[in-house]
Amino acid sequence: MEGDCLSCMKYLMFIFNFFIFLGGSFLLGVGVWVLVDPMGFREIVAANPLLFTGVYVVLALGGLLFLLGFLGCCGAIRENKCLLLFFFMLILFIFLAELAVAILAFLFREHLTRQYFTKELKRHYQGHNNTEVFTSTWNAIMTTFDCCGVTSPEDFEESLFRLLNPSKLVPEACCQRNSYLGDVDYISVEQCMSMAFRHNKGCYSAMVDYFETYIYLAGALAIVVLTIELFAMVFAMCLFRGIQ
Repeated sequence: MEGDCLSCMKYLMFIFNFFIFLGGSFLLGVGVWVLVDPMGFREIVAANPLLFTGVYVVLALGGLLFLLGFLGCCGAIRENKCLLLFFFMLILFIFLAELAVAILAFLFREHLTRQYFTKELKRHYQGHNNTEVFTSTWNAIMTTFDCCGVTSPEDFEESLFRLLNPSKLVPEACCQRNSYLGDVDYISVEQCMSMAFRHNKGCYSAMVDYFETYIYLAGALAIVVLTIELFAMVFAMCLFRGIQ
């Protein structure tokens, strides 16, 4: 009976990890295709820091899933204790890392206030076409969510941006874009100085409104992922102990 149970667990673990392996391969393929695509998609991604970072996140996630699936499949079907132990340790590391992120997010939740982000924006944001990480990230956020500043465009008053650009009230990332006939350039700076041609909603509210739609889905997905990881560790350890 015990042998039948271990055999069933072995093939279930193989099938489960085979799908993980396929998913990782797909994500790796998509990431590599975006980076080497000769049709110009790479330039579009490189122009948007948020998309550029996302490509490498997809590559890293794909590589991790590929490795996990490979270890799980080979360890289960070949009954290799070394691979199963490596599989268990890798999932345990991922589980503990996720737990650490959740704890840190809870401990530093007071830093996720409007006041904190506004203070950081005033101190560090430099303007459009800047390669500095903080500035380019904020440019990507304001462009993606059609917003300006943390609370409103007034956040740029008495800021580093105004010191570096005294003739501009807001950065170009706050300006509305022309969408006529596929043109995605910013409107003129003169028009952008008018409230009618710039985004006046703060990014804090824009992002909260956006992610509020997906918060329950994200929570449910997180619970499912943690449950799968726990079961994977239990299965791996049961197989490890059952192999003679």
